[in-house]
Amino acid sequence: MKALELRGRTAEELQEQLAELKEELFGLKFQHVLGQLEDTGVLKQTRQNIARICTILREREQGIR
Repeated sequence: MKALELRGRTAEELQEQLAELKEELFGLKFQHVLGQLEDTGVLKQTRQNIARICTILREREQGIR
């Protein structure tokens, strides 16, 4: 997911996406601990997407961009 795509969304859509990604990350961590997760790169990618959304929400909150 690109930051440019995310910037075109509303704050409510970003909040919903953030909640979904956090739930997904929880499930992925659980699978990783149990040894069921084959592609561990998904963990990093999900964390990066969460960080992107948080950054965009924070920028909007502060009036940047």
